[in-house]
Amino acid sequence: MKKYEERTYRSIIDKSRLLSRNVKIEESDLLISSEMNLSDEAFKSLAGHRHSLEVYIKKHPEFKESLVPLDEDSLAPPIVRDMLSKSKTCGVGPMAGVAGAVSEFVARDLLQLTDNLIIENGGDIFLRTKYDVTVSVFAGESPLSYKVNFIVKAKDTPLGICTSSATVGPSLSFGKADAICVISPSATLADAAASAIGNRVKNKKDIRTALEYGMNIPGVSGIIIILGNEMGVIGKIELVR
Repeated sequence: MKKYEERTYRSIIDKSRLLSRNVKIEESDLLISSEMNLSDEAFKSLAGHRHSLEVYIKKHPEFKESLVPLDEDSLAPPIVRDMLSKSKTCGVGPMAGVAGAVSEFVARDLLQLTDNLIIENGGDIFLRTKYDVTVSVFAGESPLSYKVNFIVKAKDTPLGICTSSATVGPSLSFGKADAICVISPSATLADAAASAIGNRVKNKKDIRTALEYGMNIPGVSGIIIILGNEMGVIGKIELVR
């Protein structure tokens, strides 16, 4: 059974230079970190994107329930079209990318206001910074939790960093991994890919093949998999102590 760690993930990235505020609407609970207080703008953006999703799901309930990709819909709102497209790329249901999509679409609305922005939503991150930051991987009760760290270069942002887990949090996973961390220019894709990769990790022997599978997903630039005291890393990831 999964164990839910109440917002523990919010210490996984260095935000010491920034002002952080929570913005919450029902189950959407964002931490917005920037050089200024963007709470009002973030709330308006979040409300708008949630409304788009809620209205679409009411008309198309299969969007919420499906565990496999659905046909793309050119008439859907932008966030829905992005989720349909990226989930198709990853071979999962559209809601597999919802947390990353919300982070990314709220960020897109705010990026014109600031040079430095980090949005965290359920452990899924979209960021653009003018300085390098260190990210720690939260992996629940794994002995490697918070001990695996990597650098995100400012020149590589905007960037999505999304983590799926079979042991922590409410996300559905058919695997056993404590953490599947995926890096991509698209947070929607990173979130969906983390779910797709995580479904393939049933035991430690699956780590290598899951890494190779994940790197074949177009748009994925790096992956970290943690299962117990074992881990695997592939792609554009610079580990640090």
